[in-house]
Amino acid sequence: MRVEDQWPFEDPTKLQLFSMSTPNGVKVSAALEELGLPYEPHLIHIGKGDQHHEAYLTLSPNGKIPAIVDPDGPGGERLELMESGAILLHLAEKTGKLMPTDAKGRLETLQWVFFQVGHVGPMFGQFGHFYKFAKDEVKDPYPLERYTQETARLMKVMERRLADGRTFLMGDGITIADFAIVPWIEGLVGFYEGGAAVGYGDLEHVPAYHRRVVERPSYQRGMKVNAPG
Repeated sequence: MRVEDQWPFEDPTKLQLFSMSTPNGVKVSAALEELGLPYEPHLIHIGKGDQHHEAYLTLSPNGKIPAIVDPDGPGGERLELMESGAILLHLAEKTGKLMPTDAKGRLETLQWVFFQVGHVGPMFGQFGHFYKFAKDEVKDPYPLERYTQETARLMKVMERRLADGRTFLMGDGITIADFAIVPWIEGLVGFYEGGAAVGYGDLEHVPAYHRRVVERPSYQRGMKVNAPG
């Protein structure tokens, strides 16, 4: 069984996006909107367990969102890809956009993508879980204290990065690093309602940067893609 057997493609010549409007999903949908690439969205409702369907697991063996099918991948061949960081890198390389063209700038952008993948996503997600969903169930204060402190530290890392007046993480131009990181900031202060707990309001540069990205029309459109009804 292939993924299209469960989620049929209306136009197989278009890139197919399988996601939900979580931070990891919005990373890719907002980037696609910014790039203007034609694509078809397919809702993988993680609350209903769609990510565990055998057809979806053929595309995303780890059972996570997002994932894509690009009928025009490298060499013109079909590409099936999971992991948001890898997808963002593919989109940047496919279009020649959202990534500096020089080698140094490319590597510096990727370090911030990996910063999100390795630190921001896991830590913000664990903070949100213990802060919003498990606060009353877990009596030991250590998990919440641990993830609160680490999330606050990561926010300060970004604050220092932006303190020199740069518009985005890499300067004046928006990149895949911004589309990787900002959905998690948005989820932290929005869905998790955890801004006060991690000192978001005490920061100067991160909130302004957050607003600059979220207010982009492409980001606003991307937030609505694969939103559950």
